[in-house]
Amino acid sequence: MPSPSLTAVLLLSCCDRIGLVSRISHFIFERHGNILDLDEHVDQDEQMFFIRVSWDMKQFTIPPEDVKNAFEPLAKEFNAAWDITFLEQPTRVAVFVSKYDHCLNEILWRHKMGEFNIDIALMVSNHLDAKPIAEQHEIPFHHFPITKENKPMQEDTELSLLAEHKIDTIVLARYMQILSPMFVKAYPNKIINIHHSFLPAFVGGNPYKQAYQRGVKIIGATSHYVTEDLDEGPIIEQDIIRVSHKDNLKDLIRKGRDLERLVLARALHNHFQHRVLVHGRKTIVFE
Repeated sequence: MPSPSLTAVLLLSCCDRIGLVSRISHFIFERHGNILDLDEHVDQDEQMFFIRVSWDMKQFTIPPEDVKNAFEPLAKEFNAAWDITFLEQPTRVAVFVSKYDHCLNEILWRHKMGEFNIDIALMVSNHLDAKPIAEQHEIPFHHFPITKENKPMQEDTELSLLAEHKIDTIVLARYMQILSPMFVKAYPNKIINIHHSFLPAFVGGNPYKQAYQRGVKIIGATSHYVTEDLDEGPIIEQDIIRVSHKDNLKDLIRKGRDLERLVLARALHNHFQHRVLVHGRKTIVFE
């Protein structure tokens, strides 16, 4: 019996060898799958193979719930790191935000326009500023004030909340708190952050003012997966824009926030489309 209209996506990495694309394609073909998109890359320095392949499940002879078990013997033969997901199944998301709401509003707008196939299950904040936005969009809002003394307890409560709501991905939409290693370990390569690209030169609470005073000629933004090494996780997306002596401090801040919104949106699109494969400290992004 044909499966429901689903698109399966395989992300896989392993040591390079002859015939990998053929073997993977044949796995899909012999089960009546129709390949919709295939992109592969070989890192010749490391001799590593990376692939993203999607296929139509309409005539696939294996039901969606059994696809991973069917593919597992081939993955074991390749000694591969891999996963199979389905594009039509929404990613369950929690958005963490502090006071700045430009990235949050960009996410909500794109979600409303149908660009993101996600279910925003909840919003978490250490401030109350974003609560009216959450209420406007009928998203459950959870306030967790953070101090040095209560941070471990608050993070424990947050992790319980995320588990209760079966959260797949956490988006830090300008969440101005450093997550503990314990928190990060609970969601490996599932926490996405956005920040300005002045690091490490201009650190602290007012990087745009420091950059303005130094007369920088470009500003940028970086979106990456969060790791225990602060702001050094695998990069998903980056962009820059030129500035000049004609731009004042407000111009730098405005242009920087525009970049943050767009760079985070592009990173999230690739993540939700299962186009990002993490390899060590870097990513392969199948665009």
